[in-house]
Amino acid sequence: MMTNLFSMFDPSTNILNLSLNWTSSMLGIIMLPYMYWLIPNRFSFLWNKILTTLHNEFKTLLGVTGHPGSTFIFISIFSFIMFNNFMGLFPYIFTSSSHMAMTLALALPLWLSFMLFGWINHTNHMFAHLVPQGTPSILMPFMVCIETISNFIRPGTLAVRLAANMIAGHLLLTLLGSTGPSMSLLLINFLLLVQIALLTLESAVAIIQSYVFAVLSTLYSSEVN
Repeated sequence: MMTNLFSMFDPSTNILNLSLNWTSSMLGIIMLPYMYWLIPNRFSFLWNKILTTLHNEFKTLLGVTGHPGSTFIFISIFSFIMFNNFMGLFPYIFTSSSHMAMTLALALPLWLSFMLFGWINHTNHMFAHLVPQGTPSILMPFMVCIETISNFIRPGTLAVRLAANMIAGHLLLTLLGSTGPSMSLLLINFLLLVQIALLTLESAVAIIQSYVFAVLSTLYSSEVN
């Protein structure tokens, strides 16, 4: 039962053993021409408003020490993850953001680049982060161990949080949907209402998880400056 349940996340469409499911992550390129019309439409106005708000917020999180233009990296990550989360809500479209192969490929290079930049350019600042201010002398060795471990698990927590939230919602929708054929007409109507409510919740989760990923990446970046 469990194997069959999780098999819906497996890449299954292929030609000559090349998986075509991952191409769903590139479908966002179709939306790009909307941005280049001479007269913007309502979608362009809304999307520009979202990006401007995110730019201002990320610039505040990075502070005065942040490098100009670095917010666009995190805005791009937010856009990419949110698009893939939404694509997974459509029937018969592969949910790429539910796979650790994708989420870890986003989180690990980001974290590694922050660590390399911080330890090479701001070594003393990075050492100071290992011992929080006001820590008693007897607890300093333990705090160094705890802070080091928490630093190493950051890319894992970023990747697992995104993948687990995407998997959980899809599994719940699938489990409830699979009980439909054995239900009465009254219960099916109730099931449809529950499914619509869950789909609305998953739409909110798709935005929230991409926002959380981008904000945490921004905070990790601000710590190394």
